[in-house]
Amino acid sequence: MKFSELPLEKAVLDALDAMQFDECTPVQSTSIPFIIEGRDLISVAQTGTGKTAAFLLPIISQLSKGEYPSNKINAIVMSPTRELAMQIDQQMEGFSYFIPVNSVAVYGGGTGPQYGQQQRGLKMGADVVIATPGRLLSHISLGYVDLSAVSFFVLDEADRMLDMGFNDDIMQIVKLLPPTCQKIMFSATMPAKIHKLAASILTNPAEIKLAVSKPAEKILQAAYICYEAQKLALVQELFKDEVPERVLIFASSKLKVKEVTKALKRIKLNVAEIHSDLDQQQREDTLHDFKVANINILVGTDIVARGIDVDDIRLVINYDVPNDSEDYVHRIGRTARANHDGVAITFVNEMDQSSFGDIEKFLNKIIYKVPIPEELGEGPEYKPEIRRSVRKSSGRTSRPNGSKNNERRPQRRKNPNFKKGKVTDKL
Repeated sequence: MKFSELPLEKAVLDALDAMQFDECTPVQSTSIPFIIEGRDLISVAQTGTGKTAAFLLPIISQLSKGEYPSNKINAIVMSPTRELAMQIDQQMEGFSYFIPVNSVAVYGGGTGPQYGQQQRGLKMGADVVIATPGRLLSHISLGYVDLSAVSFFVLDEADRMLDMGFNDDIMQIVKLLPPTCQKIMFSATMPAKIHKLAASILTNPAEIKLAVSKPAEKILQAAYICYEAQKLALVQELFKDEVPERVLIFASSKLKVKEVTKALKRIKLNVAEIHSDLDQQQREDTLHDFKVANINILVGTDIVARGIDVDDIRLVINYDVPNDSEDYVHRIGRTARANHDGVAITFVNEMDQSSFGDIEKFLNKIIYKVPIPEELGEGPEYKPEIRRSVRKSSGRTSRPNGSKNNERRPQRRKNPNFKKGKVTDKL
């Protein structure tokens, strides 16, 4: 469907035309009419499907009519991370370029002047406030934020906000909204906690579910069953001949991010790290360098890397298996966006086999296991059910890194897409 077929105001369509946006995505074509109609909405769609435009465009379109107070906050968009809030604000600037609708991004970690700018925008009544929950509550507690005229309230990445413990903060903000406020939720997944949140804040909502929690079909998924000590050598092997222009590596913690980054720098790879120990300017500079390809490889955790909005990431590496299946979908959803192809590789050590088995069950798909190059030695046999039984019987959640396994290595099926243990030929 084309944007011109949607009930958007002409000024918005002119802006889209100037940006050369013609065809809308399914989540946009289904969500925009409901939002313009004034319905509460919960929309569930995988990452990289255009959810930001799905809520920004109809809100901008409605505000462009001039029927809302000019000195009040008319819309609030909640974001789980400052990086995502910044990117939503950037898209807001583009979509509203020809329209007298203003916005302010409200998030922590900035400079004194940035805080002052946020304060002025909130006091004067920016049309759209794009905020992280904690920082917005901080401003509200100082007594100068008036939410009495808010007409649109959006929770973006609602599942991630709950994962990060923002439920109470969200409910505090919701209680300050007028009863007439239209509430909109976007989420990549629909666990029970999202159902509960939706039931508590939405009124007779329209529901949209598109490709719930399933990775894009264009993502080529693979895994190496390896020992922890083999992971760095596998990265070296993958990038022996050529490093793709943009690679995103997920690690399990800030400490692991730092360790992996340091190790990759030692082997002369063009890599940077991003985590909450960096100040705001460092994080913004790192993201910018990654977007413009000054950095080839970016290492981060789930929470920080979730805010990365780059359409042409060619390869995602899960250096550690994510905590749950939904996180796996979020991670690999960073690649194969905007009609690009992409590859997602996961390193699965012994302690993570049961978790990876759960991911395969969740996807209802056996992910191809790439043979480890002979020069790196044997890897452990893949037996996720046995690993799960061992963990349950011992009462432990993990096994020591590098534990021995003398069982015979299983035969693996050949796959024409993977040659000599390498998958980067597909990039």
